[in-house]
Amino acid sequence: MNVAIPKTKAEQALTEAFAASASKLPGGTAVKSARNDAIGAFSALGLPHRRIEEWKYTDLRVNFKDVAPPAIDDATAVSAEDVRAALGSVANVDVHAVVFVNGRHRKDLSTPGAMAGLEVQPLAGALTSGSDAVTEGLTTTTGPRSDATIALNTAFMTDGAVVRIGNGATLDKPLMVVFVTAGPRAHLTSVRNVISAGDGSTATLIEAHVALQGAATGGQTNTLSEVTTGKGAALTHIKIAAGTNAAVHLANWNVSLGANAEYRGFQYTSGQALARNQIHTVYTGPGGKLDLSGAYLVRGNEHVDTTLVVDHAVPQCESRELFKDVLDDRGRGIFQGKIIVRPNAQKTDGKQMAQALMLSPDAEFDSKPELEIYADDVVCGHGTTSAELDGDLLFYCKSRGIPENEARALLIESFVGEALDKVEHDDLRAALSQYATVWLNAPRS
Repeated sequence: MNVAIPKTKAEQALTEAFAASASKLPGGTAVKSARNDAIGAFSALGLPHRRIEEWKYTDLRVNFKDVAPPAIDDATAVSAEDVRAALGSVANVDVHAVVFVNGRHRKDLSTPGAMAGLEVQPLAGALTSGSDAVTEGLTTTTGPRSDATIALNTAFMTDGAVVRIGNGATLDKPLMVVFVTAGPRAHLTSVRNVISAGDGSTATLIEAHVALQGAATGGQTNTLSEVTTGKGAALTHIKIAAGTNAAVHLANWNVSLGANAEYRGFQYTSGQALARNQIHTVYTGPGGKLDLSGAYLVRGNEHVDTTLVVDHAVPQCESRELFKDVLDDRGRGIFQGKIIVRPNAQKTDGKQMAQALMLSPDAEFDSKPELEIYADDVVCGHGTTSAELDGDLLFYCKSRGIPENEARALLIESFVGEALDKVEHDDLRAALSQYATVWLNAPRS
């Protein structure tokens, strides 16, 4: 007997918001059809809840109570200086930048420049290009078909970056795609990036989600990046979610790795009331290498969930995952990581580690590492740890004349630094380290 679950206020509001805004969202007939299918799928699925295994630690039916209006026709005034202030230390990294404000491309704030082998265009323009072949590729996803957050992204997406890196191209400096939340009104912002790295290409892409000082609290962001790497491509992908406005941040990375491709992904998260970072990667050719890492700084009542699936679908591939959580006050961190090794994926080498540093007895860390192995010639392992600051090390620093607050900061920076060292770009790694320093020096609740 199937029992219908009553719709929550938020679920009803999302369906009603789509009906009210569908005619204003970009795209032709094919896109509108995909949007309608997506909202129908969401209506059937509802918001994820704790009875769904992958969401047992992050119940959106409980935590997603109010829905902000979709950001469609927002015209908030934002200057280049505002964007730099919101980016903080990352603004000093030499990049080509593409800027979006409240989910809409701002050409006046962007400085993409011209790079050989690189093509960048706003998603909104691509969706309205009239080519069904283009729009079909932009509205489909390699991620889970039954994920409500992906369905919502497809239904509400307004803009984003379509990035194509040509075969054999090497970008002279990183491309940074900046998503800015601004203005006195909270919004539901839905953006999608479609990133394609051609065969033999080399590039660094930075995806930054930041809020202007004074931006309304309580907004929601739903972001999805669809990433495809060609044969022998080398792509570094950095995501920064550094909020100051107590927002909900729902993010998906869907990554497809070609033969002998190398993908290095890093995620930094702080200042989010609730963040769910989902990463789904699949190998499509042998010889692929994957390195995923992240640092999450959580305090107050903040909640950060990292859930990833690494699908070794072909043989002779390598994966490494390292995630570091720093949890203070009543903050909660979650790590769910699954490595799947398919029956024919022999010679797989996969290792995974999640570690939490507990700065408060009221903090919570939930970790669920998994190995699902169907092949016998593999080397796989996983681990997880949680601990307080080492009292002996703290005493050692104090005995050398270092004040306790400085000693604590040094030890925390050392803990996070192992993950930050995964970022190979020197200036970007230094900027992320500065983010962590600012967080450590901020007043505690």
